[in-house]
Amino acid sequence: MKKFNKPLEEIPPEEILKRHKSIVYPRFEKYTYYSQTAERITPVNILLPKGYSENKEYPVVYILHGYYCDQDWMVKEPVYIPEMLTNLILGDEAKEMIVAAPYIYCSRDMPYCTGMNTRNTLNYDNFINDMTTDLMPFMEKNFSIAKGRENTAITGFSMGGRESLFIGIKHPEIFGYIGAVCPAPGLTKGSENPWQLEESELIFGENAPYLLLISAADNDGVVGESPKLYDTIFTRNGVRHLWHAIPSGGHDASSVTPHLYNFFRMIFSGSPSKIVKKKK
Repeated sequence: MKKFNKPLEEIPPEEILKRHKSIVYPRFEKYTYYSQTAERITPVNILLPKGYSENKEYPVVYILHGYYCDQDWMVKEPVYIPEMLTNLILGDEAKEMIVAAPYIYCSRDMPYCTGMNTRNTLNYDNFINDMTTDLMPFMEKNFSIAKGRENTAITGFSMGGRESLFIGIKHPEIFGYIGAVCPAPGLTKGSENPWQLEESELIFGENAPYLLLISAADNDGVVGESPKLYDTIFTRNGVRHLWHAIPSGGHDASSVTPHLYNFFRMIFSGSPSKIVKKKK
């Protein structure tokens, strides 16, 4: 994992979250794509950077929602992604990037989550197949995206945090930056069913991420000790990562926003938007 010259901060400055009158902020736009994995049309929200141009190639970050939620949770006002990211970019504290907030409940016979149980959890875990087979090809076809793990990031909240860790561990050749805030338990054997990996599999080998950031809230009464468990396993396995404690946060946007603030400032630090020839 590379060194970062921007230290972790518990919460972002208030000014970073404000809409300043002199700035026209981009907004999330709704798109759909056909998921071969789920065999249905699937929604995704896309935020393009201010001044987006087809003459550039931009890195992309995928942000995954939690249990019972959908693609609109991350784009709601209390998270402040358009304001926060745009202000960071204009202040030269973050790189220009495309943000994708997809619907991660992936099932051929169930359109939405019906309960917190094994069947529904496996449908969330199935998003790993939609990500690589359906969503990423859609993104690359329709937007000017810089390819390569150095230009691709993934993070998520709660169940989305479990999925971002799962996807990042299984595909380190694709994702160079991985994050999770208040990640849900159960990814590893022995913690909860259904599980996907042995504890010994929480490792990256030669494809170590440039950044692995785990954020946890002291006032989180939902996922319990699962964030600390992931931290402990990664430490035991010798995986370098950053641990971000949020004493003022809970299992909600009060933790998601600080996590994304730090994540946005650290990802793609060696990957500026590239000028490319105009597409014909």
